[in-house]
Amino acid sequence: MVNISNQVIPNRGLAPQAKASDVQILAAIDIGTNSVHMVVVAIEPSLPAFTIIAREKDTVRLGDRDRKTGKLTLVAMERAIAALKRCHDLAISLQADQIIAVATSATREATNGDEFLALIEKEVGISVNLISGQEEARRIYLGVVSGMDFQNQAHIIIDIGGGSTELILADSQEIRFLSSTKIGAVRLTQDLITTDPISTTELAYLRAYTRGMLERAVEEIKHHLQVGEVPRLVGTSGTIETLMTIHALEKLGEIPNPLNGYQLTRKDVKELVKRFATLDYHQRLAILGMSDKRAEIILAGSIVLLEAMTMLDVDKLVLCERALREGVIVDWMLTHGLIDNRLLYQSEIRQRSVLKIAKKYQVNLESAERIAAFSLSLFEQTQAQLHSWNQEAKDLLWAAAILHNSGLYVSHAAHHKHSYYLIRNGELLGYTEIELEVIANIARYHRKSKPKKRHDDFMKLTEYYQYMVRHLSAILRLAVALDRRQIGAIKKIECKYDPEYRTLHLHLFPNNAEDDCALELWSLDYKKPVFEEEFGVKVVATLAFLPLNHEQ
Repeated sequence: MVNISNQVIPNRGLAPQAKASDVQILAAIDIGTNSVHMVVVAIEPSLPAFTIIAREKDTVRLGDRDRKTGKLTLVAMERAIAALKRCHDLAISLQADQIIAVATSATREATNGDEFLALIEKEVGISVNLISGQEEARRIYLGVVSGMDFQNQAHIIIDIGGGSTELILADSQEIRFLSSTKIGAVRLTQDLITTDPISTTELAYLRAYTRGMLERAVEEIKHHLQVGEVPRLVGTSGTIETLMTIHALEKLGEIPNPLNGYQLTRKDVKELVKRFATLDYHQRLAILGMSDKRAEIILAGSIVLLEAMTMLDVDKLVLCERALREGVIVDWMLTHGLIDNRLLYQSEIRQRSVLKIAKKYQVNLESAERIAAFSLSLFEQTQAQLHSWNQEAKDLLWAAAILHNSGLYVSHAAHHKHSYYLIRNGELLGYTEIELEVIANIARYHRKSKPKKRHDDFMKLTEYYQYMVRHLSAILRLAVALDRRQIGAIKKIECKYDPEYRTLHLHLFPNNAEDDCALELWSLDYKKPVFEEEFGVKVVATLAFLPLNHEQ
């Protein structure tokens, strides 16, 4: 349990900061449209590197949603819950220090996705992070680059899932383009294939539809390639692994161990697609290396790959067995300070993404950075006295402080509400869906009304995150007041807490000794009631001055 301002709130699985000398056992679960995958790794922080201890996979077909309502079906959810219980038990038996779980396309799009995640937490005891398509693509890149040397060459990564296909252009240092397109092996099979073997008409439409859906992402990748640059195509996911397995068995008589690095040509893929299109389910299932569930969706998945290779004009594909799950591991290592040189670009992804959105919405960055600095200063100086929030909360507060005024891009009236919408839909990278929701809510409550039960976007947060939003937005309100004129009138603040009288004294040091900072003091007085109510204290602000001999 976590004690926050004298209130006990359930701990949502937030990991303690990893110790540099300890081996960490970590389990990462990917709840996809087709399957539930888990990888369990031993992280050696001193290297830093991780070794895979175990893998688990279960085909649950979460993407078999109710066609009328768009909801995940009860049967599919039960299959997923059962698979997650097995994953949980295996992770515990391997003495995992923490289980990290992410959900993707099927849960993201389902109208009852939130209910499903709540059910997982209740039935399995795992808190699941819902991630956007862009964030899914970023973590796939992290997984691939952790197991493959790009050698400073441009690489296109394709991951064909059950509900979406991710296309990524990147090199050893940076991601140039990320995309997530709503075409996947399960989705296309369910929506567009009614015949078996597939009819000529359906096959033609399936290929045309796939090309149309991939067109934007392919054009963007071509736009981001340098003149004369020839990228290497890397494939991940079950569809591509199955194609590689079938090809290896038929050409080599065995499956290479590891299969990682195995290659297919576009001609190979074209021949497999042509073959699958002439077979019914039972004939496809009879192919050596084909599983029963994969036989149902292999044609649609293969067509996505073939059309992508054709449109990108790439003749060869190499397999990488690492993908989203391993990317979740790498992302955890980055956020816990276990990787500080390799993948430096990725370790700064949150900060750069926030600043990019701030620039996009013409935020006054000088003022925003001052307010962010005040917010973090208040956070740090009141930590362990008024609250016990951790580094994760501090990072979310910084992002909200930078973007709290982004809504001015739309309109000054109710701009705090516009800020919520822009942050929530701004494709910030490096954050889970719940983290984006928290950032957006903190920014939304930097002014006007405090959070209320009638506010739907606030109430859909769990109790833990509601408290986080209430406390951090109250801190942000004070920080905003400290830059009321947006001229940097206040140089720094010092907090002194008197526990006997439950009074927080704020000593404000002006930049200009002749400035009485009357507007900032007035603004603090106006905004402090929410802070006082949330933390149960009285706030007293006074102007202070640095000694003449104070070092600047």
